Amino acid sequence: MAAGLFLGLLGPVAAVAWQGVPGAIPAQDAVPQDDSPENSPENDSDPPVADALSEPAAASEPTAAARLREREDLDMLFAELAQPEGESWARAETDILRIWSRSGSAAMDLLYKRGESALDAGDTATALGHLTALTDHAPDFAAGWYLRSIAFYLDGDYGPALGDLEQVLRLEPRHFGALTQLGTMLEELGDGRRALDVFRASLKIHPHQQDAQDAVQRIEQELQGTDA
Repeated sequence: MAAGLFLGLLGPVAAVAWQGVPGAIPAQDAVPQDDSPENSPENDSDPPVADALSEPAAASEPTAAARLREREDLDMLFAELAQPEGESWARAETDILRIWSRSGSAAMDLLYKRGESALDAGDTATALGHLTALTDHAPDFAAGWYLRSIAFYLDGDYGPALGDLEQVLRLEPRHFGALTQLGTMLEELGDGRRALDVFRASLKIHPHQQDAQDAVQRIEQELQGTDA
């Protein structure tokens, strides 16, 4: 089943999540505002981003030819990733993630790096601040939406997380990480049947995901018990 078919699920599922999950609030209101000096971006070890954001981005953006080559590279890598045999899929996965992590702008890459580092440190509030700036300035950069969805998910804000996953899948329907994350959230929200469909779709793209494989086996067993 194509990833695009799951975009229709996100509207009603997100609405349930907003109402049913404690603390879930709209994405535009969900980023904590903390003006304390210790959380100020100026205190990060990386150089300030504000000046870079105000500069024209066109000079560092990939050309149309470069984007076409990148898309052709991705097509070949996804074909390799989908192979059930051999070990070359691991290299293909690494290359896909590397391509996805490049925004085409040094300033946007810096925001992505800061958000990723904050998440690694368990600081979701700081991560959401950086990643919201990233999605505001680079709305076509799927990796920014995906990373912010993870931050919202870790904060327990399922509504905004689902909204960000919808953006990811609109920009990159083959984003197996977003599909697997969507399946995880659907399962946690008690919708095992749709979670199963999403996990299976993710595995069609990337059949070597152990977490998704385990989820399919677990949900199939659970559904067999309920259907018996």
